[in-house]
Amino acid sequence: MTHPTPTRADHEKFCKVEGWTSVRNARGKKAIHHVTYELPLPDGSILRTRVSHPVDRSDYGPGLWSHILRDQLKVSEDEFWDSVDNGVRPTRGVLHVPSNSLPAELVYQLVVKFRVPEADVAALDKERAVSLLQTLWLHGTANPPEGKPPT
Repeated sequence: MTHPTPTRADHEKFCKVEGWTSVRNARGKKAIHHVTYELPLPDGSILRTRVSHPVDRSDYGPGLWSHILRDQLKVSEDEFWDSVDNGVRPTRGVLHVPSNSLPAELVYQLVVKFRVPEADVAALDKERAVSLLQTLWLHGTANPPEGKPPT
């Protein structure tokens, strides 16, 4: 499919459609030469792109545009134009967290602070992991003293 030559205004429109946020410089002010945008992705990475000032109908050369699509926006040309022309946000995937996953801080406490082997922690469900951590906090060991049941 043939697309028009992309402009700075198209680039900015794409960022706005997808929900990129404008980034300010270290002094909290807008940058002079570029408008910088960031987009956090479900996998935790952050995309960053810069639109040159003034944001107008000035177009991009093919080499620069290819770099922007591939390295900054990480979309195909078709996805870009579908977003600009039709307001369709690119599909970037959704982070699927297993329902039985343990919170990172809980795993850290068990593995690092109390030196519970990772394989043992991985075998626990959340309720059992919390119970073990409570026992370790109270007694300093996974085996409570005689007569004191684990909590």
